[in-house]
Amino acid sequence: MTDDSDDDARGRLARIERLVEDRERELAPAWRRATRGEPRWAVTAVILAAVALQLMLPHRLALPPYWALPFLELLLLAGLIAANPRRVEPRTRPLRWLGLVLTAVISLANGWAAVRLVTDLARGRAGTDAVPLLVTGGGIWLTNVIVFALWYWELDRGGPMNRVLGRQQFADFLFVQMQSPELAPTDWEPAFLDYLYLSFTNSTAFSPTDVMPLSRWAKMLMMVQSSVSLVTVVLVVARAVNILK
Repeated sequence: MTDDSDDDARGRLARIERLVEDRERELAPAWRRATRGEPRWAVTAVILAAVALQLMLPHRLALPPYWALPFLELLLLAGLIAANPRRVEPRTRPLRWLGLVLTAVISLANGWAAVRLVTDLARGRAGTDAVPLLVTGGGIWLTNVIVFALWYWELDRGGPMNRVLGRQQFADFLFVQMQSPELAPTDWEPAFLDYLYLSFTNSTAFSPTDVMPLSRWAKMLMMVQSSVSLVTVVLVVARAVNILK
């Protein structure tokens, strides 16, 4: 009799716990509670695109040897995929640092290329053909979009692995779906492609569009991105137009 009563009590307790969890899901949006990690394919594809763009740049714009940083980026990416092959989920603290190091290496490679290009433009050593200049400038600009998308994704509310746990309630970026949850599915939460969109619009409009930075670091990072994008576009286009004339 006692065993039956214990089983019945445990069953009722399990049902109550399920009801509480269901109620929490109804009250709290997905980005404020613990969820599954987002699929890794999007960020992997974009990082591979960044590596390809770096390898397509003239060798004079890369840190010697020109293949070293792209090789290191692929090595770091392989480590992340091996640890979390399908989804970006919290496993160990070193994975967090591995992702940050990968983003920093990509930033270093593209930042060096941008500085070298701007220096060549200022000194009149960027060549006399407009097409290669525009292709090079476009590659650096597009890689810059990817770089800042990675930083936004890695830093917003502690990064993707921390966002999965739903512990940090104060967002660094305010997406439209956060302000108007009735416009989005109940399981919506920001993923990498949302941050890529944020980075692209910031690089083209040179200001926030529909995603607002809330924290100071987010505002400063967006300001840096807009400045880099503006300088690159203005100098490259001005030089190309001058060559065409």
